[in-house]
Formats: sequence, C-alpha cells, structure tokens
Amino acid sequence: MALQESDMSFWDHLDVLRGTLFRSVLSVALLSVVFLCIPRPLFQVVLWPSTPDFVLYRVLGLDFGMSLINIDISAQFFVHLKMSVLFALVLAFPYIVYEIWRFVVPALYEKEKKALRTAFGMSSGLFYLGVLVGYFVVLPVCLMFFMNYSVSDAVRNTISLNSYISLFTSLVFLIGLLFEFPTVVMALSHLGVLKRNQLRRFRKQAFIVILILAALITPSDPFSKFVLAIPLYGLYEFSILVCKNDINQ
Repeated sequence: MALQESDMSFWDHLDVLRGTLFRSVLSVALLSVVFLCIPRPLFQVVLWPSTPDFVLYRVLGLDFGMSLINIDISAQFFVHLKMSVLFALVLAFPYIVYEIWRFVVPALYEKEKKALRTAFGMSSGLFYLGVLVGYFVVLPVCLMFFMNYSVSDAVRNTISLNSYISLFTSLVFLIGLLFEFPTVVMALSHLGVLKRNQLRRFRKQAFIVILILAALITPSDPFSKFVLAIPLYGLYEFSILVCKNDINQ
C-alpha cells in the first residue's frame, strides 16, 4: 500500500518527483529517437507551410512558396535533432500532464481534486488547439508578410533554414503553451485564488502584458506581434468565462 500524503517525508516527496521527471523525460527521449529515424515524414510536416501546397494558400487561392537555404555545415543535423525533441514534446504532452496530475493529486482535498480534474483534463486539448492555430494560421500569415515585404527591389529575400525553424518553433510550440492560460485560470479560480471579476478589472493591463509576450516570442516586426496578440487576447476573454465567479458579488 502506498504511503499516505501526511506520512510522507520530504525525501519521499523528492523520490516521487524524481520518478515523475524520469518517466516524463524518458517518454520524450524515446519519441525523439523515433522522429530521428524518420526525417522525411517529419520535415514534410515542418516544411509544409513553406510550400505552395499548404492548405491555407490553396484555400485563399494564393501562389505562395519559399525556398530555404542552409549556410551552416552542421545546421541540418541540429535542426533535425531540435525538431525531433520538439515533436516528441508535443506528442508526449498528454502523458506529461498525466504524470504531473499523479504527482499533485495526493496533496489535494477531495473537493479540490474534482475541480482540478477538469482543468487538467482540458489542458491537452487547449495545447493542441494552440499548436494548430500557430501552424495553420499564425505561421503562414507571418511567412506571407515577411516574404512579400521588401525595403527595395534590389534586396531579395533569401531565407536560411535556421531562420525558418526559429520562427516555426516560436509560432507553433510556444503558442501551444500559451493556450494553457485558461487551464491555469480555471485551476486558480477553483482553489479560491482568482475570481472572474478580478480578470474583468484588469483587461487593459492584460492587453499590455499580451503585447509584451507577443513581442518576446515573435520577430521584431509589428505585424507578427499583432497576428499573435489577437488569439492570445481571445484566450484571456475565454479565461474570464471559465473562471469561477465570486458568489458574494
């Protein structure tokens, strides 16, 4: 029989945490090896937004595509390694959330378990929604803007592989993580830390914070910041809806 939470020492908790981290890292490592073994299918997905066959360009009837170059002798290997780990993290995300839930649930009261189960349950869905928004909307829109923007006809856009991968990572994976905000809000609200009216009062401040976040994770141009800020602010408004209201107000 497992030790009860109240009977566990600091070292017992540390041992449980170590097991949680080990299983999470192991799942990512194993999936990374799988993706390292299938570079062609992996990069068909990664590079699809740079090709004319991408779904958004076909829906909009646009003839858009871009050629990538590699200027670093080791770049393709490290890009493959980076994308393998990134896709492994995306695929293993529900399992990692499950491991985190297993770690924190013994410390919760029954009422808290019921409330937080919903928040943890929707976390994976929101993460994948964010990844899809970044991949199918934000990334291609930013690519079209960058490739069609020119300060002079004498300057031709020649995009390196590393530059594309950097944009891909920031506008796909990080947006997926940012879409976890409603999950955090729901958890805090059911724990009594946050109320709906508090979020309503700080809408203006939240908008400024969202702009700062968009500036930090996107290239230094106003357009990509604006494209990213729109869904992020929509998330804030959604968080207000899922946040528990104060019954005394």
